[in-house]
Amino acid sequence: MTMARPTMPSQLPRQVPAHATAQGDGIAVGDGAWTVDAYIDFLCPFCKLFEMTSGPLLGVLVAERLATVVYHPMGFLDNLSTTRYSTRAAAASGCASDFDRFVEYSHQLFEHQPPEGGPGLSDAELVDLAHVVGISRIDFATCDFGGRYLDWADYVTQTALAVGISGTPSVFVEGIPVPAHPDTIAAAVQAVAGVE
Repeated sequence: MTMARPTMPSQLPRQVPAHATAQGDGIAVGDGAWTVDAYIDFLCPFCKLFEMTSGPLLGVLVAERLATVVYHPMGFLDNLSTTRYSTRAAAASGCASDFDRFVEYSHQLFEHQPPEGGPGLSDAELVDLAHVVGISRIDFATCDFGGRYLDWADYVTQTALAVGISGTPSVFVEGIPVPAHPDTIAAAVQAVAGVE
């Protein structure tokens, strides 16, 4: 028996973070000519490895305006925490995007990644990480404690599932899947850009 693919959400959530794509399904970083899509989950150990190994390359691609990196923070592993941590962390990353600190905050979420099976970081700990990257605790808490982007995080997840994303990290360069490794990502971007 074949399982039906989830259907695409019918409309955008009421609130989406700053720097969200036009479709609302991710956070766009940079304004490069080519698009790298990265589907991530902040509870996923392989996503942490992806961030630590490929994050510097993605930063270079953005800085050199070769690529726009679109991060799709998913609640894919919610069932591996007792508090829907993946979705809560994704929503918190949306709050960080409002303060132009998405990349820095995401890195902190991976640096302080909790183990699977537990509650994950508390809301207070998520606020503390925002402070580490230069966001006022009060301003961040207003967004995060209010759950401003929980619906958006669900929307990102459902949209990703609807287009066939079945695991994290999943990486695409101009819509073509590539292994989540810096060498293969760099080669794929150079290929589409016609760079030797």
